[in-house]
Amino acid sequence: MSTSSKQVPIRGLFIDGKEVPASLPDLLDVINPATGEMLAQISHASDADVDKAVKSSVKAFSSSEWSSMSNRTRAKLINKLADVFEANLEEIYTLETANNGRSLNETRAQVSRLPDFFRYNAGLAIARRDSVIPVDGNYLNYTLRTPIGVVGNSTPFNHPLMIMVKSLAPTLASGCTTVVKPSEYTPLTTLLLARLFVEAGLPPGAFNVITGLGPTTGKALAEHPGLAKWVLTGGTEAGRITGASAGANFAHQTLELGGKTPVLVFDDFDVDQAVNYAAFGAFIGAGQTCICGSRQIVQANIYDEFVEKLAAKAKSIRIGNPIDASVQLGPVVSAKQQQRVLSYINIGLNEDKARLVAGGKIPTDPALQNGFFVEPTVFADVTRNMRIFQEEVFGPFVSVTKFTTEEEGLDLANDSPFGLAGAIRTNDVTRAHRVAAKLKCGIVWVNDHHRLDPASPWGGIKDSGIGRECGTESFDQHFETKSVMIRLDDAPFDWYKDTASQPRLN
Repeated sequence: MSTSSKQVPIRGLFIDGKEVPASLPDLLDVINPATGEMLAQISHASDADVDKAVKSSVKAFSSSEWSSMSNRTRAKLINKLADVFEANLEEIYTLETANNGRSLNETRAQVSRLPDFFRYNAGLAIARRDSVIPVDGNYLNYTLRTPIGVVGNSTPFNHPLMIMVKSLAPTLASGCTTVVKPSEYTPLTTLLLARLFVEAGLPPGAFNVITGLGPTTGKALAEHPGLAKWVLTGGTEAGRITGASAGANFAHQTLELGGKTPVLVFDDFDVDQAVNYAAFGAFIGAGQTCICGSRQIVQANIYDEFVEKLAAKAKSIRIGNPIDASVQLGPVVSAKQQQRVLSYINIGLNEDKARLVAGGKIPTDPALQNGFFVEPTVFADVTRNMRIFQEEVFGPFVSVTKFTTEEEGLDLANDSPFGLAGAIRTNDVTRAHRVAAKLKCGIVWVNDHHRLDPASPWGGIKDSGIGRECGTESFDQHFETKSVMIRLDDAPFDWYKDTASQPRLN
């Protein structure tokens, strides 16, 4: 609960097409992580507020306006939402950057592509087909797909709009409705988008937003029996807890959880290019990504050169207020996250005894002292038994580990409870395919990193979660499939008249 007297906007919940106050007076502060200044205060939704939001989405889902909408009409609406998103990009860029601290250039590069997610799923809405299935006997067997219902979506602070849109686009395009709980750190662009979409013609209740804390508001949403599907992007433990809650109501689930991405760098690849990819993979978004290339696993005969050049690259990155277009690295999202990263630096130095070659502290620039900054940090000579090799840090933090043979490199890469993403640096196309097939993860990049496309399935295995976002895989997960079997002859039937001579029952 805030005790600040500073006059800042107070944002309510977005339910039934309008912003409404929460049932309780509690407010949460939303802080600019670059300056420490308060951007706004948000409502802390109670169980009763969550129930109101879910019931609103249930009502919208069942309404004739939404449920009877033709596929083509729905596709036109979803394309219109993409247009509205694009028309407001400048406002969205500024607000997203102020809210989560990501550099303005990074925000522009990422958020400018999000309208494509709506257009892609609008295309799927038009292109969807139900199946006719050949079966034994004189029957016509076909399927009917029906939208599953209300989707609850809990989104994280690191990519507020991108991660939300990955779920929102197929949810609306499939004919489902949604209640979104954004991170309490970064709710402002989600609230903005909900308002813009309703103004563009999205029926009230189709897209509701509730704000609050994960252990209270998020828990109430995950547990709500009105949800047909639960979507969460966050930590593995949060996935286990909320997944169990949603599972008790047999809700469908898509969970994108933690990661510890291995990057295998082979000695046939240009070292300078490998270093550039390493910095991009590890430090974009201040390292606060589940696919952060935080484990650089480098072949022995280029290892020393790689470490030296990566350290120099890390030291060259310009740190500052992300609203400045010249800045390359902004803050982490909060003081809590800053302390987490610093604690892992301490673990690397004093517990793991790894070699610190770059960063490792808060920047000394006086202009940055009110923000939550950490220098890009590189540890070398890291081995598999070290905590900084095994545990997710979620900050501008990367470790470098040496390997000799391809088999050893793969063994190191797969030595993790996580399995979200992996990457390979090689010019050997045969090796690229061979190693990609053996990496135990849901996403693999060869000579690239962080690449995401609306058409390409996204998700992990092991402790990195279940289900897939993006692609037809995600769209199809928003439907129940009904099998209809029609007997095409009118021959007499009496099972009990001559049971022994009847054909098999199934």
